[in-house]
Amino acid sequence: MNLTSNPIGSYQWDVIRFKHLESECCWSVRNMAGIRRFHRNSDQIQSDPIAGMIPLGRCILTDENLYKYSTVLQDNVADLWWTVDDAEREITFELHVKTMGWISLGISPAGGMKGADIGVGWVDSIGNVHFQDRYASDFAKPVIDNTTTDWFAIRGREQNGWTAIQFKRLLDTCDSMDYPIKSGTNVVIFAYGLADLDPYRPDSDISYHDNRRGSRIVPLRSYGQPPPEDKFAGLDFFDFRLNNYSVPSNDTTYHCQVYKAPINYKMKRHAIAHKILVDSDNQDLVHHLLLHECSPSAIFDDKNLPSGVCDEIVIPIESCSTNFVTVWAIGGDSVVEYTEEAGYSVGGDSSTKYYMIQMHYENSRQLSNRRDSSGIRFYLSNQLRQHDLGYLTFGTVSNFLGLAIPPLVEQFLVDSYCPAKATHNFPQSGITVLSAMPHTHLQGRSMWTKLIRNKTAVQYLFNAESYDFNYQYVNRLTKPIKLYPGDAFATRCVYNTMNKDTITLGGERTKDEMCLHFFTYYPRIDNFSGCFTMNTIEWWQKMMNSTSKFDYQQTKQWLLDLKWTPEFAAQWQRSYDDAPLHSVFARNGQFEDENLGQPSKYEDLKSAECIK
Repeated sequence: MNLTSNPIGSYQWDVIRFKHLESECCWSVRNMAGIRRFHRNSDQIQSDPIAGMIPLGRCILTDENLYKYSTVLQDNVADLWWTVDDAEREITFELHVKTMGWISLGISPAGGMKGADIGVGWVDSIGNVHFQDRYASDFAKPVIDNTTTDWFAIRGREQNGWTAIQFKRLLDTCDSMDYPIKSGTNVVIFAYGLADLDPYRPDSDISYHDNRRGSRIVPLRSYGQPPPEDKFAGLDFFDFRLNNYSVPSNDTTYHCQVYKAPINYKMKRHAIAHKILVDSDNQDLVHHLLLHECSPSAIFDDKNLPSGVCDEIVIPIESCSTNFVTVWAIGGDSVVEYTEEAGYSVGGDSSTKYYMIQMHYENSRQLSNRRDSSGIRFYLSNQLRQHDLGYLTFGTVSNFLGLAIPPLVEQFLVDSYCPAKATHNFPQSGITVLSAMPHTHLQGRSMWTKLIRNKTAVQYLFNAESYDFNYQYVNRLTKPIKLYPGDAFATRCVYNTMNKDTITLGGERTKDEMCLHFFTYYPRIDNFSGCFTMNTIEWWQKMMNSTSKFDYQQTKQWLLDLKWTPEFAAQWQRSYDDAPLHSVFARNGQFEDENLGQPSKYEDLKSAECIK
């Protein structure tokens, strides 16, 4: 292995040269954002606008074009490549780990050993690959699967202190000692040892891995693999960025700033990708970014656009709070490319004249004198695409009227419902949903949204069966989904509060909670962008046993003063399940609301029978 620093243009790359299986040379580079390139010779390596390149450290075992996705499991320790064959219902992995011992990859129900389906493999001293199908029934050594063997090695290699094995399995093996790889997010676990097993010794087995392990939430079937940024080199772009903003020393700050839309694009243009720009010194500070369109009727003084703590400028920014353009949160990919069929429309005769960034800062150490210029960049194509991109949001209102979650519960369910009347203005030809991003805070464990048609659940729009606050991805749907006039939607968020002894209320702080499900689609419609629910005021007054005029602050304090027992928490769940709902619709930059009453009943999805 030769490690060289290779200056190309004005950027410095760290490049590693490997001997390939067929005696070819493979060059591999990775930048700080995790974007990879593989090259058969050094002449193919191109400069990248992101400085600070670091070596990936391995050469993949087969043609790099085989894999659709890749991710770093642990820096300079473990990397994973994979691709999904939906026709064959099969997934192929390639795992690289910095060890000359055994390596393993598992699919876990909840991120730990219990219930995990695990493949364990090693390459012996003469180059033979060994692979085992194992299952962990508890937090103990995984045992050999004694039902059927469902993990299969394809090839492997040990080199320069690294072990690489390519292997495959079915998405759903129908095996009670396996765990299915479902659409939505998946919990991937990995571990490794320092020595190989001896297959000829019955007492040879994997040893405890100590801290040589890790886990990641990865949407294996819907990962929106970020493209290399040089794909957009030479394209026009525009930025919305803060200007050396002095972040308050509060633990949580929501800063809102309005921007005038770009005025130098006289003809309509399509943005085809965006990049989140987080200052390198503020990776620990910037929690999430929301970009809103302001209402077409919004009027501002261009020389004095609203800027400040969001709660302190509520009235001036009221017209900028309905339509989302994009959302980024901690753990998400910084570069997102849109589908080839659609782009986000800017310029020309666009009715959107202003935008607003809502930046969430989490200053846990309450440091002062920190300044930030983070923001977002849009790349513009030279040619218009077929459709304009739009955004839909489902979920609950983000205050205590929408979310009031008891402490010390393993699972608390919050359901919201968007009625069929909300979609009556959809085009008869329908709209096409492309991607999904679930969003809760620390207590969220899972989220789904179902498509309801004629009072029957047709399918999941997206099912994030396992949600991790630290990995908030934009998920590219395996297959785009069509929505039509009269469709309704049910959204559920599931929370766990076993680590809290006080109630958790809806709100914008990280220690508060949210239940929002964002979707992108085409063609864009302007008369509907979101549907949110909360329990009705009448329900809250009934819970308080109050006949007085509703008082927001008094009700909030009543919630904070409640004394919780397991029995009361269970009763609260039952009351929540039966609560009449109040809906809020986002239309044309304005909010409309009405009482829905009891959520509509619908015929739910039937459990699918496993087919192997």
